[in-house]
Amino acid sequence: MTKKYLGLDLGTNSLGIAKSDILGFVHGVENLRFDRNQYVMARKRVHQIVKETGITNIVIGYPLHLNGEKSEMSDVVERFVQDLKNEDPMLSIELFDERLSSVEANNNISQMGYNHDKRKANVDKIAACIILDTFIRKKEANNG
Repeated sequence: MTKKYLGLDLGTNSLGIAKSDILGFVHGVENLRFDRNQYVMARKRVHQIVKETGITNIVIGYPLHLNGEKSEMSDVVERFVQDLKNEDPMLSIELFDERLSSVEANNNISQMGYNHDKRKANVDKIAACIILDTFIRKKEANNG
């Protein structure tokens, strides 16, 4: 049996959200849009989902450059995580290298035949699913 997790893919004006069940299957929850750099709304939504689901284990995509160095968005994610923990110290949040997750999400969406608007509306949610699924599979491989 696996712990349940929320998976997050944070952007400058969107938050992709996924969750896993106790069997380790990942499900897309939503693609939340907010005004550019207005992360309070995103944090409130995460706390609301935590309250509704009881899931306190969170994996958030950590955006690194291809060479492994931190990006400008890495600092934003670190701040977002710190603010979440300050608001709810019971949260267990792990950063997870998200390099190429958006590329993979776009490839998956292209294969589904989505048009531009549907692609844009779903890419962050699918990226959150990819981040969470990859995290769970790596965790299982390391424990097994």
